[in-house]
Amino acid sequence: MSSIRKKTSNFIVWVILLLLIAGLGGFGISNFGGSTAAIATVGKTEVDMNEYYRALQQELRVRAQSGQPIPLSVAIANGLDQYVRAGLITGATLDNEADRIGLSIGDARVKTEILAMSDFQGLDGSFDRSAYRFALEQSGLNEVGFENNIRTETARTILQSAILGGIAAPDAMRDSFLDFTLERRNFAWIRLDQNALPELVPEPTDAQLQAYYQANAADFTEPEKKRLSYVWVTPDMIVDQIKVSEDDLRKEYNKRLPEYSKPERRLVERLIFPSSDDIATAKARLDAGEATFEELAIQRGLTLLDIDLGDVTIQALGDAGDAVFAMTSPGVIGPIETDFGPALYRMNGILAAQETTFDEVRAQLQDELALDSARRQILASITDIDDLLAGGATLAEIAQETDMKQGQIDWAEGQSDGIAAYNAFRKAALAVTDGDYAEALELDDGGIFAVEFGELIAPALNPIDTVMSNVISGWENHEIETRLTTMAGGLVERLGKGEDIASLGYTVNFEVDIQRNANIEGAPFGMVGTLFTMDKGTAQTIDGSGVVFVVRLDDILPPDAENPDLPAIKARMETEISQALAQDIFAAFNGALQNQAGVTVNSAAINAVHSQFPQ
Repeated sequence: MSSIRKKTSNFIVWVILLLLIAGLGGFGISNFGGSTAAIATVGKTEVDMNEYYRALQQELRVRAQSGQPIPLSVAIANGLDQYVRAGLITGATLDNEADRIGLSIGDARVKTEILAMSDFQGLDGSFDRSAYRFALEQSGLNEVGFENNIRTETARTILQSAILGGIAAPDAMRDSFLDFTLERRNFAWIRLDQNALPELVPEPTDAQLQAYYQANAADFTEPEKKRLSYVWVTPDMIVDQIKVSEDDLRKEYNKRLPEYSKPERRLVERLIFPSSDDIATAKARLDAGEATFEELAIQRGLTLLDIDLGDVTIQALGDAGDAVFAMTSPGVIGPIETDFGPALYRMNGILAAQETTFDEVRAQLQDELALDSARRQILASITDIDDLLAGGATLAEIAQETDMKQGQIDWAEGQSDGIAAYNAFRKAALAVTDGDYAEALELDDGGIFAVEFGELIAPALNPIDTVMSNVISGWENHEIETRLTTMAGGLVERLGKGEDIASLGYTVNFEVDIQRNANIEGAPFGMVGTLFTMDKGTAQTIDGSGVVFVVRLDDILPPDAENPDLPAIKARMETEISQALAQDIFAAFNGALQNQAGVTVNSAAINAVHSQFPQ
C-alpha cells in the first residue's frame, strides 16, 4: 500500500512542478526573465519587480539574526513585506515629484558621489575602477544603471531634505516637555507593615473564614476547562530506540573535523603601503617611538578594523606566514612584500593548536545523531498518522499502532504543565472545539501531537476544606492591610491638622529633587507618579503588597537651572521634537503627493516575486 501511495505522490508532485514551470515561463527564477512589470506605480514612476525582490531579500537577510533564513510566510505574517513595499512606494513618490518639477543633478555630482563611496576604494583609499565594476557585477547591475540610480536617489534626497530641513521645535512646546520631564518633587514617606500594628492579628474564627471565602469566591474557583484527549511523541521519547552505526559516527566526526582539529593560529593585522620608501619611513618612525602602529594606520586613512586579518593560519598568510609564525611574542614585523605592496604585520596573540579526538566526542555525536534521526523519523510519520486519523482511527488505536503515547488533560488558559508547556499545544487546545477532527501537528522540539475535544468543564468553586490554607492566608493578608489602611488614614488626618511628620513616631524617609522617572528603593511602583499628581502640602496613603505607605508632598520645583547638563538636555529635546515634527510633516506631504499622483498596486506582480522565496 505504501508503494502505491509513494508512486501516486510522486506523480502528483511532477504534475505540480510542470504546472509551476509553465506558469513561471514568462519570468525566470533569478531576474524574472528581464520582465519590466511593476509591483506598484506612483504617477508615471514604477517600482519594478527586481527592485522589490532585492529590497525584500535584503530585509529578510538583515532580520535573520539567528543566521537562519526567515520564511516568507513568517515575514508576511509580521507585515515585513508591507514595510518593504511602503518604503519603495515612498521613494517612487519622491522620484515622481522630482521628475514633475524637473529636479535633477549633473554628471559632476554623480562622479563626486561615486568617488566618495568606500566600497569602491582600494587599499590606498583611492577610487578603484576594478572594484567598482566587480561590485556592480555581483549586485546584477551595470555602470549606466547604477549611475542613473545615483542621479535619482540624490535628487530624491535633495527633495526630502527640502521638506525635512529647517523645521524647528516651537519654544513653548520645548519648554512644556522640559518642565514635564525635569520638574522635581521634595517629599517624605513612611512605610507601615505588619510590625507597625499595635497588636498581633488574632486567629480567625470559622465564621470570619467562611465570610471571606464567600466574598472572594472567584479566588477559589477553578476556571472553565476543556477536557482534552491527545497522543504525542517527542524525539526524547524514542531516542533510546535509535541505533547509530559506527560508520555514521565516523562520517559525522570527519565532516566536523575543522571544528575538532584547529591548527596553530595567530591574531594578525596587516598595514600595506604604496611604496618601499613609504614603508621604510613608517617603520623608522615606529622603531624610534615617534608613532604607534595605530597612528600609522590612521595616517593611511584606515582603522584597525580595516587592517584586521583575524585569527589566521600560516598558510593563510602566504609569503608572510613563516616570518609571522616565527614570532614568539606580540610585535610588529616587516617590511614584507605582498601581492598588494609592501606591508607591516602586527601579531597580537598566539592561539595554540586544538585537537579533539573521536573518542572525546563520541557520546556527544551519538546523542546528536540519534536525536536528529528521531526527529526525522517522527516528522516522516505525519502523513501516515494523518491518513489513519482521516480513516477513522481513534487516538487509542493510534497509540497502539505507533510510538505515540496517549494522555488526557483538563486544560485552561494559562496552564503550562506537561504537554501544555508547548506553545503549539496551547494554541491547538485554545482553538479546538466539539466536532473538530484531530490532525497531526508539530511541536517545537521535532515532536508531533494530535488533540481531540472531550467536554467542557464549567467553572467550579472549590470546597472550602480543600483550599483552607489559601483562605486563611488570604484572610490574614486582608485583615493586616485593612488595619494598616485604617492606621495610615489616621496619620494622614493628623498631618492635615498640621502635625509634623517626624513627630508621628515612625521612621520617615525624606527625598529631595526627585524627578518623574525616578525609582525610590523600598517604595512601591507608581508612588513617584502619584506624587506628581498631588498638591503641595497634601498627604495621602498608597497601598503596597501587604504594606501601606503614607506620603506627604513638601515642595514642587521647576527644572534645576544650575544643572550642568541642562543645555545639552534642552538641545537634545529640541532635536527630538524637530525630528518628530519633520517626520509628521513628511508623512503628510508624502500622502498628499500620492493622492495627487495616484498609486496603483499590481498584486499579480507581487505574488510573482513572492513565489521566488522559500515559503
